[in-house]
Amino acid sequence: MSLSDDAWTKLISATHSSGPKAALAITGGGSGAAGELLRVPGGSQLLIEVQVPYSEQALESYLGFAPSQSCSADTAIAMAHKARSRASGMVSEDAEIVGLGATAALVSDRPRRGEHRFHVACARASGVTHCTVVLAKGRRDRSEEEALVAHSVILWLAKACGVDAPSPQSLLDPDEQFSQVDVAAVDSIDALLAGTVDRVTALPDGQLVLAAAPPPLVMPGSFNPVHDGHIRLARTASDIRQHPTTFELSVTNVDKPPLTGDVVRDRIRQFAWKSPIELTRAPTFLEKSRLFAGASFIIGADTAERLVAMKYYGHDEDRMHAALEEMGGSGASFLVAVRLDSGGRLLTLRDIPVPRRFVDLFAEIPEHHFRLDLSSSAIREQGDG
Repeated sequence: MSLSDDAWTKLISATHSSGPKAALAITGGGSGAAGELLRVPGGSQLLIEVQVPYSEQALESYLGFAPSQSCSADTAIAMAHKARSRASGMVSEDAEIVGLGATAALVSDRPRRGEHRFHVACARASGVTHCTVVLAKGRRDRSEEEALVAHSVILWLAKACGVDAPSPQSLLDPDEQFSQVDVAAVDSIDALLAGTVDRVTALPDGQLVLAAAPPPLVMPGSFNPVHDGHIRLARTASDIRQHPTTFELSVTNVDKPPLTGDVVRDRIRQFAWKSPIELTRAPTFLEKSRLFAGASFIIGADTAERLVAMKYYGHDEDRMHAALEEMGGSGASFLVAVRLDSGGRLLTLRDIPVPRRFVDLFAEIPEHHFRLDLSSSAIREQGDG
């Protein structure tokens, strides 16, 4: 269905006067939506700002992190949240705000290997609604795809503002794909605990994001509490690999109950204004390697020992080898620090029977670079005493 010019004008006018205030962030295509909205008088009733962070650097600067994929539903949602957050500081506290994020991969000056698609998300106090469209490749030129995305943005914004607007699906041909998801407002940490998402990145300023690029150097732990050993080990590993260390906390554990929301938030506060921390539902390193492809994991020698102990794989050697094979295939590797075990023995990588075919997965942090005989459990015991 294609709306007439008069119908578009009436729809846009109704959106202008609908009541909410809106902020838009658009990348990859569809920025013409701003011009369409402003060609109809009354745009100041609706629009607070329109941002077009088009380059990778501009998008990273706008979001405050580098998304793992520019054109994705997660990125559109992150943009919508950011647009709404920015707008909240520009209007009265009681204003109803809609943040819209849109990202597209359209006809380019060179053949696109992937699908021609776009994602549009609107964030409101009540939650997020987003849609994904996959276009028929080669059916439209760039200007036609641009116009389709711009019109879809307007329709999605109108619906978010309570206007009785057609779905963007009405603009598509029958063989093109359309899907939409409505998500009630929920804290990202609660969503992680509920299993709705598998990973949340807590930035040093407290912002929680869902689509950050996977970090190259990861230090898992329970961080209960963070202590000087964690900090020194992270710095040592960063010096060795020449990448900043990102901490990781799994909210689920193989042999313990899941962490509660209050506990997770307390652990995060330890990193405020210091470092990002990844929150995951990945208790095993196999699961971690799937979330953080190509990452180096910083571990103690006691953890490395468990990685190659068959009892942790149901005493199944083939299962252990398959897990190590998959981790290696994903580009994972392990930086291993010396560690005192529970019996007071100094354990190093050389003491661990790593199968010969997997020795290249592991590299030792020499004792003269790092050794600190301290653990979170010991600190907790001292505090209890």
